[in-house]
Amino acid sequence: MKEYINELNESFEGLSLSKCLEKLQTMHLKKIVFTSSFGQEDQVLIDQISRNKLPVRIVTLDTGRLFEETYKVMEATILKYNIKIEAFFPNSTDVKILFQEKGPLSFYKSVEDRKECCTIRKIKPLQRALKGADLWITGLRSSQSTARQNLKLFQFDDAFGLIKMNPLVDWSLESVQDYLKENQVPQNELHAKGFVSIGCAPCTRPSIDQKDIRAGRWWWESSKKECGLHLNKNT
Repeated sequence: MKEYINELNESFEGLSLSKCLEKLQTMHLKKIVFTSSFGQEDQVLIDQISRNKLPVRIVTLDTGRLFEETYKVMEATILKYNIKIEAFFPNSTDVKILFQEKGPLSFYKSVEDRKECCTIRKIKPLQRALKGADLWITGLRSSQSTARQNLKLFQFDDAFGLIKMNPLVDWSLESVQDYLKENQVPQNELHAKGFVSIGCAPCTRPSIDQKDIRAGRWWWESSKKECGLHLNKNT
């Protein structure tokens, strides 16, 4: 698998975003899934996938605790591109048990409790969303955090057991923002209020440190700012 991943990275090297996504179709994959949280990077990819009518299934994880502004940009995106987006929700029994045993704000108590909430609201729904997929497309960029500095265009995600593609891996935040402005792509209103990385409402606030775009996520923790969706060892 490692050799195959290396071959993919070599064959796609130097291609523009549009050419990169276009070349995907030559791989004849049966099921390509793009997971969107409707952040700025994801909006770039939705614009590209939609305008080029690529055979990609667009899904989102509705944790049940998203900002109202996130639903607004979700709606605006669906209407602008006339596309279907499939939402995956946490299992209601899992949420009920967590609430009964630990209350509604358990994620503030410890890193372990927060990760438990993320597992129920994000990881498990993502597992269902990616079931049977041949390729997983994400909006990750290598400069988003120290944990993502070693990202490549293609890598094998050992946690979910499939190949992951990161088309924006080498993009800067400025490049993303310029693209959105030039192409009049819908954006989350919270970005204009200092929110760079946007997740669940109780766990996200404006980023005081603009150099660390994930500083506003789980701000009460000193550990790596990851929920577990993108933690893999292999490349």
